[in-house]
Amino acid sequence: MRHLRPLLLLTGAVAVLATGAIYCAARRIEHVAGAAVVPDLGALPHQRVGLVLGCAPVLKSGRPNAYFENRIDAAATLFHAGKVDHLLVSGDNHSAHYDEPSAMKEALVSRGVPADRIALDFAGFRTLDSIVRAKKVFGLSEVCVISQRDHAQRAVYIARQKGLAAVAFPARDVSVRQGLRTRAREALARVGTLLDLHVLGRKPRFLGPKIDIGRTG
Repeated sequence: MRHLRPLLLLTGAVAVLATGAIYCAARRIEHVAGAAVVPDLGALPHQRVGLVLGCAPVLKSGRPNAYFENRIDAAATLFHAGKVDHLLVSGDNHSAHYDEPSAMKEALVSRGVPADRIALDFAGFRTLDSIVRAKKVFGLSEVCVISQRDHAQRAVYIARQKGLAAVAFPARDVSVRQGLRTRAREALARVGTLLDLHVLGRKPRFLGPKIDIGRTG
């Protein structure tokens, strides 16, 4: 038992530090970006481009992903309400068998969004990549982020650190039971975001030639 005491103390210290880091990261991001997430469609300012952040269209079980469906619904709602003129769908396309942007475009078209108003970013591997590429590749100076509230806050925080003016429209969230694992990942991702931006100086995996969204299909 005596030999276990140092291990228990170390485990406890790590747990306290991790909890503190998660709490501080959440407070920091919410303080900077919380007010920029506007759930009231009428109060949301018009933006030329809405940035839809990607996720898997289906779960490992084969069932539709509610996060994906709700983001697409929110994006289509903004477009049809005239709050955005174009949609930039940004996600992971790391293989021929995994293509978030094309799945998002197909889902948006099925909801009545014209294909020529949808631009695709196939290198949005992380939220940081999607935000920086929106500015540097797609030439945006301002954007409306579309994702669930917590994720949208983190994206707005990144945007502001990178000199991209951003507001966000929150997609409908999922139940606590369904979204428990995603919420846990998001809490850790907030800590990772602060490290990436303020300590590690992480950059997108790819940039590339500039693309004018007004002329993409």
